[in-house]
Amino acid sequence: MRTVTAITASAIILGGAHVLTFGVPVPLQGVLGSEDARVTGPAGAGDTGARQRGGATTVIAQPLTLKPYEDVIRAVGSARALHLANVTTESAGEVVATYLGANRLVEAGDVLLALDPRTQQLALDLAQANLKQAQQTVDRYEQLRANGNLTLTEVALSEAQIALEQAKIEVEIAQVALEDRTVRAPISGRLGLSEVEVGDILSSNEEIVSIDDLSALLIEFELPERAIGLLQKDTTILASTPSFTGKVFEGEIESFDSRLDSVTRSITVRAQIDNSDGLLWSGMTFSVRLIHESEPLPALPATAITWSRAGSNIWIEEDGKAKAVPVVILHRRNETVWVDTDLEPGTMVITEGAQKLREGGAVRILGAVVEGALSRSDTKNKAEVPS
Repeated sequence: MRTVTAITASAIILGGAHVLTFGVPVPLQGVLGSEDARVTGPAGAGDTGARQRGGATTVIAQPLTLKPYEDVIRAVGSARALHLANVTTESAGEVVATYLGANRLVEAGDVLLALDPRTQQLALDLAQANLKQAQQTVDRYEQLRANGNLTLTEVALSEAQIALEQAKIEVEIAQVALEDRTVRAPISGRLGLSEVEVGDILSSNEEIVSIDDLSALLIEFELPERAIGLLQKDTTILASTPSFTGKVFEGEIESFDSRLDSVTRSITVRAQIDNSDGLLWSGMTFSVRLIHESEPLPALPATAITWSRAGSNIWIEEDGKAKAVPVVILHRRNETVWVDTDLEPGTMVITEGAQKLREGGAVRILGAVVEGALSRSDTKNKAEVPS
């Protein structure tokens, strides 16, 4: 007896759930009467049941619109100065003067450090003395030739002239060696920290200080393979840094690698950001956004999409009948999908109730959403539906 009671109760519950979801079956509507057969459907199907008079499915539709899709690709990168230099010594020696104040702004050619120049100065003096002697020898030989001295051969004059040229070169070499005792800034920018002090003995090619030209920054970051089609020189990027919360810096892509990394399947990109106000520093971490806006594409609510074995579809109404139209989903963001379809813009697409449709089934549009409002006729139809 208990088994029979349990089976009966289960059947009643299942039958009630079916009626609440799909409405009273058409064959029973005549038995129960039109008033008793009217059952309110689930939320989201409007204020009426899923099916109404004659078995038509009540749905809501709105026109197919064109809308561009914004593809946002995000990355994290690190910044460095547009131009930077690590200053080194050309020769060894003792430091006799320094001008290496940290964060000091310098111009190209400014003196940064001086080494003891005494040896090089003596070498220059000696070279200049030899040059003077060689010049006097040539002048004397030329004077003798001009006076008709036959004992001076052409070879002797030529050797004297060669010695003069060699003496000139030795003077220039000595001048370069003396100039190398003074280290100058190769570029304009801001000095970094330096530990060099007066009295230090430096070796040749020893690093003294770094200089960063912060008038602009280069941000280097990695983008995924799918971003290759968006990479073009001068493409705008947006960058933000935790150091300045809420502030967005605009830059442009300057260059990018010619190949993908074989491990990460990403490509290295460099973008330049103006920093003429000196607000940003080299080494900062940036969150980078690359935004690409496509051509206008057919867009509609995600609720309009249904699925079958053949793929994704949307539904339209033709002569009161439901018709499935195959589409290809191109993009999806939140509650909106962008599709590839041959339907013309403005075509009324069923956006609510599509899950209950079948090909060729009777359909009744409850409301046509146009720019967020219902048309007068649809509002009237909606008012006729019992609550």
